[in-house]
Amino acid sequence: MMRLGCDEQTANSLSNLLLDMFDEDETAISMFEVEPNAAAWVSKDWMVEVYFHYAPDEAALRTLVADALGADIAAKLTFGSVEQKDWVATALEGLVPVRVGRFVVHGRHDRATVRSHEIGLEIPAALAFGTGHHGTTRGCLVMLDHILKQRRPRHVLDVGTGTGVLALAAAKHLHHFVSSGDIDPISVEAALGNAALNGAKPWLKPVTAVGVRHPALDRPRYYDLIFANILARPLRLLAPSIAAVAGNGAELILSGLLAGDVAGVLSAYKAQGFYLKSHLMLEGWATLLLARGGAAQRPI
Repeated sequence: MMRLGCDEQTANSLSNLLLDMFDEDETAISMFEVEPNAAAWVSKDWMVEVYFHYAPDEAALRTLVADALGADIAAKLTFGSVEQKDWVATALEGLVPVRVGRFVVHGRHDRATVRSHEIGLEIPAALAFGTGHHGTTRGCLVMLDHILKQRRPRHVLDVGTGTGVLALAAAKHLHHFVSSGDIDPISVEAALGNAALNGAKPWLKPVTAVGVRHPALDRPRYYDLIFANILARPLRLLAPSIAAVAGNGAELILSGLLAGDVAGVLSAYKAQGFYLKSHLMLEGWATLLLARGGAAQRPI
């Protein structure tokens, strides 16, 4: 494991550098705000933690960071090991239901906490991702809840569906089919399982696809609501293909972005005829609500 306590700008820069340099299957990178002086290893008010599947080359990492961000930053990196433990059991003990509007994302052990007026989304914590506790997922649910208070989308698409929590939320609220896909077959299997677990199997049939490149998803000018909770680079690359399947007046909910990523993603979608309608930041992650057509709304 590698840690760095720093300011927010440095945390963003280091996270982006490592995301570009390392395979996401072999590393886990997190960036979060901490209380000042919360622990001896916190030197500022942000923390970057990187967990490696294999022991990293500390000297090579310091050189990489020194070249990109400066020798003073590289010198502050700390390395250590993480004790092996039953992470699934730990997750089950620590996770609490996530409530966003009418939606409640919960594990099997919290089924009884879902109230009669709420929409329960059961996502097994053993999957270790897509449980709804991450700022990006919660941000997308906030935007979805906001939209559903104003209208009922007819044709919904979830690009990079992961465990399917966003598609599942839309399907259970709207009671109709939601298109979805993911580049990872394991994620598609997880989403299929979650659809069955939540009684939404008729409404969700996720497919393995790169972006919208699948006959079940590629429908020009068809969708009026599209989720894409992925990372900044694929969001930029997918802008033309996502725009091609978005109908007139369509709204996009985009996330998986750090603060420094927002300008580049907005530029890519502005070129496709979208404007920023709303945005929020949760735990250092940005969620954007974009709309096609018309003029950008003036701030109040």
